[in-house]
Amino acid sequence: MQLPEAQSLSTPRRPLDIEDYLHMVRRHAAWILGPAFAGLVVAVVVAFLWPDTYVSSATLRVVPPQVPENLVTPNVNSAMSERISAMYQTISSRTNLTNLINSFNLYPRERQRKPIEDVVEAMRGAIRIYSVPTLGDHDKNMPAFQISFAYENRILAQKVAADLVGRFMAENTKERTTQSISTTVFLRDQLESAKKELDNLDQRVSTYRQTYQGRLPEQTSQNQMQIAMLEQRIGNVNGGLARVSQEKLLLESDLRSLKTQRASLTPTQESIARRQKSGLLDQQDREILQLETVLANLRQQYKDSYPDVQRIIAQLGIARKTRDKIASQEEIEHQDDGSGPKMPDQGYEREARAVDAAILRVETQLKTKQMEVDNYQNDLASAEQQVRQVQDRLLMAPASEQQYAQLIRDQALAKQSYDELNRKRTQSSISEELERRQQGERLELLDPASLPQSPTQPKRYMIITMGLAVGLVIGLALAGAREAKDTTLKNLKDVRAYTRLNVLGSIPLLENDRVVRDRRRLAWVAWSTACLAGIVIMTGAVFYYYSTKV
Repeated sequence: MQLPEAQSLSTPRRPLDIEDYLHMVRRHAAWILGPAFAGLVVAVVVAFLWPDTYVSSATLRVVPPQVPENLVTPNVNSAMSERISAMYQTISSRTNLTNLINSFNLYPRERQRKPIEDVVEAMRGAIRIYSVPTLGDHDKNMPAFQISFAYENRILAQKVAADLVGRFMAENTKERTTQSISTTVFLRDQLESAKKELDNLDQRVSTYRQTYQGRLPEQTSQNQMQIAMLEQRIGNVNGGLARVSQEKLLLESDLRSLKTQRASLTPTQESIARRQKSGLLDQQDREILQLETVLANLRQQYKDSYPDVQRIIAQLGIARKTRDKIASQEEIEHQDDGSGPKMPDQGYEREARAVDAAILRVETQLKTKQMEVDNYQNDLASAEQQVRQVQDRLLMAPASEQQYAQLIRDQALAKQSYDELNRKRTQSSISEELERRQQGERLELLDPASLPQSPTQPKRYMIITMGLAVGLVIGLALAGAREAKDTTLKNLKDVRAYTRLNVLGSIPLLENDRVVRDRRRLAWVAWSTACLAGIVIMTGAVFYYYSTKV
């Protein structure tokens, strides 16, 4: 029964109860079950045609260095997480992944349909690195981490995961060794450069010291001390010169007295003849006196073992022997003459000899004193010249002090830099040797690559359930839409609600039995065909999965 349009627009729908909902489900059962069954078929086909994905994983542990860091400082100071990221970028490069794909014949279907870049990107997405949770907060240092690879073939997944683990371990060793060698080479180059700079500064300082020898700033105190010593020496020389000059004056006075005394003596003819005969003896006496004076002066400065002292002693011995020989010959001649000595002549001769000897001795002493005066004067002139030279050095020192101080500072800084680089280079060489022996931080295989027994994807029961649920929701939505669009009166409740009339009776809808029977037969044929086709499709998908499963 169809209501007028105006009445239907003005009359609101009555509230629905459970019986109404049940009638709705019966009226639209085909629209609800059809999408649900279609969703089930699609979900089963997707679940069983989706290839299995097996995940093989291996665990690596970070082993700390065998030698404590306080004894040998490692050259590689980057955190393990940073080095793992760097190694992953190296291993997951296009070249390495292409070699893996070709070596294990991975992704054969994808390589036929897609370019190699897309296949490499797909494999890169199948590689995962996870940190293994441990007791305590060690995530930053990553004491252990897991490498996994997902692939549709579980055996190939295990082989590729094992290969990736080996590549990580080899890359870690290679990277640490390379970084250690690079650090050592860099420090060696820096050390050579620092050594050249230090040698250059040493040469400049040495040249400067040779050029300004005696005028260097650190020699100022030494120069001042030398001036003080020279001034003390000049004082001593002046004192000695004054003393020798006074002694010389006294000797000159004594010499004048002796000459006066000698002139007062009047010799006889005989004494003159004898004195002429004994001239050789007097000459020898003078020579002996001169040698004795020289010997006395030398003994004041040197010991008897000095060569010059020994030479004068030997000459003095020879002179004395010669004098004794001349004296003995003269005595023999006097005895041969047979004439006795005359007392007055002998007294004069002895006195004359004594005065002459005194005069000779004083003259020798005067010569010695003159020599001392000359020596003192020479020493005084030498000391005064040295004082002037040292004073000139002191006056010239401030002009070069700033340049010299700058050179010394540069030399000290260069030496400090050289020592520091030498220490670092030694430590780096030790660390390099430690890495070569693989006693530094390294990766150890904790769990080898596993052989997965069951696939991790897809979750088939979840996919089927979700497909059935989605189909059911779609069917309910279609049924609700049809019910909302249908404005006919379905039962007596609708008639009473919308007409507000009392219903005395109802006449059922009378249809042709054959038409009803044909309609039902057609519906059962359609449903049977759809269900059979869905079951065949689902069975084929399941059969394909199990027939292609490795």
